[in-house]
Amino acid sequence: MDCMGRIAVIGGGSWATALAKLVLGNRGEITWFVRRQERIDEFVKCGHNPVYLSDVPFDTGRIHFTSDIDEACRRADTLVLAVPSPYFKATADRITTDISDRIVVSAVKGIVPDSNMIISDYMRSRFGTASDNMLVVGGPCHAEEVALERRSCLTIGCHDTDKARAFSSVLAGKNMRTIVSADVEGIEYAAVLKNVYAIAAGILHGMKAGDNFLAMTVCNAAAEMRRFIDAAAPLPGRDICRSAYLGDLLVTAYSRFSRNHNFGSMIGKGYSVKAAMMEMEMVAEGYYGAKCMYQINTSGPRVDMPILDAVHDILYAGTTPRRAVEAVTPTFV
Repeated sequence: MDCMGRIAVIGGGSWATALAKLVLGNRGEITWFVRRQERIDEFVKCGHNPVYLSDVPFDTGRIHFTSDIDEACRRADTLVLAVPSPYFKATADRITTDISDRIVVSAVKGIVPDSNMIISDYMRSRFGTASDNMLVVGGPCHAEEVALERRSCLTIGCHDTDKARAFSSVLAGKNMRTIVSADVEGIEYAAVLKNVYAIAAGILHGMKAGDNFLAMTVCNAAAEMRRFIDAAAPLPGRDICRSAYLGDLLVTAYSRFSRNHNFGSMIGKGYSVKAAMMEMEMVAEGYYGAKCMYQINTSGPRVDMPILDAVHDILYAGTTPRRAVEAVTPTFV
């Protein structure tokens, strides 16, 4: 048995479903925590997730489903966290089992609500997870394309790169390339910021601002991302042009699968923020990420982040998209 041991997936959404499919491509069985028992019953009956990625079949005989998160934790050596960030704290805080010795893999693309902490910091603080046992999964990684087995590449980050390599073999497949990084914190911050910048890209799309201006905005967003990450989590040799940073930003900013882009597009077309949220069938994590990252930067690094500030002001201060765009444009280089 390798160091990953028995694996449990925590979460029942589209990203959890895609990751479970990848893991089952290399493992004989998994434990899978899904919060609602009726959802589990329907999954077993139909042979697929009844709500998310429902065209992806599963051999449910290789899955131990449970709606008891403590049972999932007890059965596993490695926990794969794939819960939308707005619900992460409520889900994680249901754990009463001691998981301090578990390997934890975060596939959460956001900040812990109310704490403004990245997932790795929260797991260390709340559950005593050792830094060398904390892994993160970076993109570009739309769940829909991963589940459809389209060519993709995931970055596995861990301070212990041997563990990152071990988990990368759990996810790797014919059309899934995996690469290893030691930049846990940088990958996490990039995963949050790219959602915010995708909202900005969507707003511009909805406003019909044009491809030229959109490209200029995404280019400046990448520079803004680099400034923040280098200030908040310094790491010699980090290359922001790698797929876990720029690649994830590009796919989230442009793809039709991007919830954050689609959310922003509605706002750019004239929807109110509240109306756009009501139209969304799934969580646009950049909505929450914009507020958290704005607060983190204001109280911490204080780097120049005009695009983040503009998205924050549109979502939370009632600034119109046109006024925000006019204010941020002179800062572009």
